[in-house]
Parts: sequence; structure tokens; C-alpha cells
Amino acid sequence: MMNVKPKADHIPFGNADRLFIDGKWVEPSSSARIDVVAPATEQIFVSVAAAREADIERAVHAARQAFDRGPWPRMTHGERASVLKTMGQLVTERAEDVAEVWPNEMGVLHSIARDIAGGIGHVYEYYAGLADTFNFEERHKPASGGAVGLLAREPVGVVAAIIPWNAPIITIADKIAPALLAGCCIVLKASPEAPGAAYIMAEVAAHAGLPPGVLNVLTADRAASEALVRNHGVDMVSFTGSTAVGKRIASICSERVARYALELGGKSAAVILDDYDVEMAANAIVGPACFLSGQVCASLTRIIVTRQRHDQMVEALSSKFSVIKVGDPFEPETQIGPVAMRRQRDRIQQLVAQGVAEGATLATGGKRPAHLDRGFYIEPTVFGNVDNHSTIAKEEFFGPVLCVIAARDEEHAIELANDTVYGLNNSVFTNDVDQAYSVARRLRSGMVGHNQFRADLSIAFGGFKQSGVGREGGVEGLLPYLESKTIILEAIPSHIPA
Repeated sequence: MMNVKPKADHIPFGNADRLFIDGKWVEPSSSARIDVVAPATEQIFVSVAAAREADIERAVHAARQAFDRGPWPRMTHGERASVLKTMGQLVTERAEDVAEVWPNEMGVLHSIARDIAGGIGHVYEYYAGLADTFNFEERHKPASGGAVGLLAREPVGVVAAIIPWNAPIITIADKIAPALLAGCCIVLKASPEAPGAAYIMAEVAAHAGLPPGVLNVLTADRAASEALVRNHGVDMVSFTGSTAVGKRIASICSERVARYALELGGKSAAVILDDYDVEMAANAIVGPACFLSGQVCASLTRIIVTRQRHDQMVEALSSKFSVIKVGDPFEPETQIGPVAMRRQRDRIQQLVAQGVAEGATLATGGKRPAHLDRGFYIEPTVFGNVDNHSTIAKEEFFGPVLCVIAARDEEHAIELANDTVYGLNNSVFTNDVDQAYSVARRLRSGMVGHNQFRADLSIAFGGFKQSGVGREGGVEGLLPYLESKTIILEAIPSHIPA
């Protein structure tokens, strides 16, 4: 199917001037609006209501009432799973709407947006399936006396789910699906740069039969977002975004001992061992480096090779990056679109300039493409001779920029890969699977791939060190939304087989 540009005046969701609170589209407390600028055109795509602190309070109160007094936490897991399945079906039906919104918010290719949106319903179906397979109540023999000990896993309570701008439809699913199965009630706070997916999910929730207050949706700037984190009606904050903001959230939550899960930044390494072909490695690295215009926290951006193969790797990556078609994300021939916003492009260009100033070799890219006079575009970029302690080796570009770093030998390559404050993702490139496993166990990151960029949300996604706290996806992604309760009884209750 060919990509088709959307109509400029068509917004595939309604109620942009409202907030979704307590099961209804309500007027915000002020007339403040947030303009979303399409990164390919620099024109306003949509303007949405900006929530203020009074709206945050209203949404938290609705979620609190729904959790403390409503039916959702008291339903069986199977009953909640039925609603999740419906949500999965409905979001799949909205795939074309998501695919229209997403490129207009952050520059993802329309074809990729359509493919991902078409499969996002499986996340809701997966968590619905855990209603039958996950053990929400374990039986134990108590060591301190009593007939039976039970380890019950109960919903953590009201969750503030704070969503980033790069992949909102994915992040929303990985937060709200497990939280809903657990029995939590949610305030979903969308990014000011990319609120569309949250609006679509609010419409899905309204049609799926969620009780009022179980899912509340609004868009807010930093001040109102901090009010959400500080609100004592919120039991847990689930945040995906920058490490700097994650540290702030952790600090605020610690003041009142609120739970939190953080999926933060990365500066991930591709460790190329000497037995692996350089051209094959370059082919494997370049495609994923362009995914979402390079705006991926787990992207492999530090390419570590031994010194004798450094120049060959720089040449291989540069030759492939230099011919990538940069352009309109709705055009079928485009291979990489713009980055999400002006400040993002400006930051990338500032880091490029700093990399040159600090002595790295700019092998290709680093500028606005000559054929594009508007839009937040940046050429795919490769640096060689990068010092692992330099700014460009330490800080996230969050764009299509690769840094090639020379190592003395394999041991030094592992040391360089681990020499970072981050620990989200890495990959090891070798023909020897046993060596791949050995190196993977030594790399200090939450995920390690073999001969590719690999991350699997069906298992677990998350990092070590300053890349976050907790995991998303799979069974591991359910655990942050549960509290463990030990119950010791003098007799065996009737619902447990004798």
C-alpha cells in the first residue's frame, strides 16, 4: 500500500480543546493551549488544551476515587483482561490514525508508524493473557506458625504515567496495559510535543468500557507535570524520558516514599570483535541508527573497534550514511525523516560543533541537507577518532549520529563500552556465539544483542546505572504495578484447595 499524505486540515482525533477526566471530555481550568509543530513543515499540526495544576488535581482525584471506591480494583483479573482485549482490538482499528499523527509530531516515517501501530494491540492482548498465567497469589508454609501463608500481589494504586515524545503509542501501551491488569487507576500525562496518541487512547478507553476515573488523560508542561509527581494522591510514578528529569522525579518521590519506575537515557555501544566483518557490521548498524530519526534511547551510537580497523569502520559507516535519502516522512522513498523539534536539531548541531572542537573527525554529515530549506532535518552523521571521555561520547545526541571509538584490544573494548554513566543497551558483533555470550555477561547494561541492534519488549526493556530503575515489557513490566502482601492465616480459606 502506498503512503498517502494526510490532509493538512485533518486531525484524526477529537476534543483537542478538552481533557479526559473521570470518563468525560471536560473543559480545562484555563484557556492555555499547546501548539504541536510538524517537524517536516514547521507548521502547527494541532493545538491542544494545556492542563494546569487545578486540572492535575482534578484528574488525580478522579483516579483516587476510582481506585478507593470504584469497581476496577475489585474486579477479577479475568474481568479486567476482557477490557484489555477490547482495548487491543480498538487500538488496532485506529492504526491509520496513529500513523497519521506520529510523523506529524516527531518525524517518524509514515510506513514505520503504520507497521508499529498495527501491532500495538498485541501488548494489550499479552497482558490480558497474564490474567490466566501469572501467579497473583502464592501459597507458602509459614515458618512462624499458622496454617497457611499467602503472598498476595495487589495493585500499587494510582499511577502517574508520564510519556515521552519519541514513541508515545508504544510507551503508553507498555505502561497502561500492565497497570490496568494489576488493577491500578491511571493519570496519563502526554508530552507537549506529541499528545496525539494519548488522545486516541482516551477515545479507545471511552469505547472499551473502562469505568470512570480508571484512565484520565491530559497534556501538561513541566510545572504542571511536577505537580502531578508531587501529588500525594499518586502512589507511583512511571516515567520515560531524560535522565535529568528522571533524577528529579526520583528525588521528589523519595521525599514522600512514593514508588517509581524510570526508563531513562542511554549511550549504547556496538562492540565489534576482530573476527567479525566490518562491512557486515556497518550494514547491521546503519538501518537501526535511522529508526525514528535516531531518536531512540537504546540506539547503538558508540561503535567500538580495535585501532587497526578503526578507519575501515569509519569509511564503511560513512559510505552508507552519506547515501541515505533524507526527506518528507510521508514520501515512500524517504529513508529518514526530520528530528522532532527545532531545539532537538539545534542541540545536535551544537554537539557536532563541539565534537569537531574537541578533536574528533567529522567523516560525513552534521548539517542540514542542502535540498531541504525547511523542517528540522539533519544529515546522518559519523565521527571518527572519538575519545570515549569526550562530550560527544558521553552525551546523548538523540539523533542519527554515530561515534567510532578505537580500542587497543577486546579487553579494552569491553572496558570502553562499560565506561559510561549509562547502561541501557549494547551489542557484541562476533561469529563465535560462545564469545558473544561471554562478552554479553560482562557488559553492564540491561540489554545486550548479538550482531544487531536488539531490544525485546516481550522479555524486558530497561537499564543499569543512570539508564533507569525497573523494567517495561513482559512479566517484568507487570511487577512495578504490584505491591506484595504477606498474609498468614490460622486456617486455609475456602478459595484455596486443601
